[in-house]
Amino acid sequence: MKLIILQEKIKEGTNIVGKTSSKSLTLPILRNILIKTEKNFLSLTTTDLEIGITWWGLAKVEETGEITVPANLLSDFLSLLPNKQVTLTSNNQILSIECENYKTKIKGNSVEEFPIIPQVPQNEFTVFHNRSFCQGLSQVVDIASPSTARPEISGVYLSIQKGIIRMAATDSFRLGEKVFTPEKITENTKEHSLIIPQKTAREIINIFGEKEGDLKIYFGTNQILFEFPMTETSHPEIHLSSRLIEGEYPNYQEIIPKEYETEVVLEKDDFLNKIKAASIFSGKINEVHFKIDPKKEALEISSQNPETGEFNTLLTGKIKGKEAEVSFDCRFLIDGLLNIKSAEVFFGLSSGLKEELGPGVLKSVGDTSYIYVVMPIKTV
Repeated sequence: MKLIILQEKIKEGTNIVGKTSSKSLTLPILRNILIKTEKNFLSLTTTDLEIGITWWGLAKVEETGEITVPANLLSDFLSLLPNKQVTLTSNNQILSIECENYKTKIKGNSVEEFPIIPQVPQNEFTVFHNRSFCQGLSQVVDIASPSTARPEISGVYLSIQKGIIRMAATDSFRLGEKVFTPEKITENTKEHSLIIPQKTAREIINIFGEKEGDLKIYFGTNQILFEFPMTETSHPEIHLSSRLIEGEYPNYQEIIPKEYETEVVLEKDDFLNKIKAASIFSGKINEVHFKIDPKKEALEISSQNPETGEFNTLLTGKIKGKEAEVSFDCRFLIDGLLNIKSAEVFFGLSSGLKEELGPGVLKSVGDTSYIYVVMPIKTV
């Protein structure tokens, strides 16, 4: 193998695929990058057996070939080179790198040891505006919670039904849902309901989040493939494939309130800052107490900790419905408010069983595409 490529280009590629190289002790080959030449392209691939990432870059290929070398070693060395042409040559499991006065040789491993990444059929796909998809994913991804007892809530639920896309995640104490419409959809695209691992969702945001363009998604039986194109040609720049979580996602829409006993509209940043202040004195269970008075259009927020002290404040807003007193985990409320994009926030309280209040709801005023549901702390 022999090729020439710009340092900034191959550095970009190693930074992208290096995120997925594994530190596995049982399978050291997972720490490596697979380097291959394909016509006028250099391809770099890594995998941790759950996620596989391939990056392609335009290069001057003089001899075809392939080799696999340690990802960290390659990335660290390339980052020290000047932004000049880099020549890569492989021979007898040795990768030679030359750039101006820099020369090095890295010991590689047999390509046969590198795992085969499962292929996803590319006859059925949906196209999203990349930033919209990643922003939606970022609003729900951190809500999912690793669970061996309920693996289905360890990931992000993705549903494509009649052109409507739903993303949802829950940890049983809170729930986030984002709904939007894709810009493009093929005529033969079927309805899909699947669960993406949380790690995969985070990688999608990290890798594609700042890129402008379309993100194409291909659906397999137990795999999913995300493809981002090059700007120079129609050839893909990045492929990210992942296994899916097996199982049926909970029917979460049953717990989203349809009506509210108490409705509050507040200035979001003020509400958020007051809850952050209350969280300082919220104690071991992070409890913050709310007392809502519709007649005075006032919301009282309080917290207390026998060891450190107490906090109390009053907010005014648009309030209607019944008087209410309820407590929430302040961490969950803060997380929800940080994902609200509007200047004002709707805070609704629903009815529950035995005259107790049910879930609380946060959403943007004037935008129903994102909803955040949080369960109250039960008081004895």
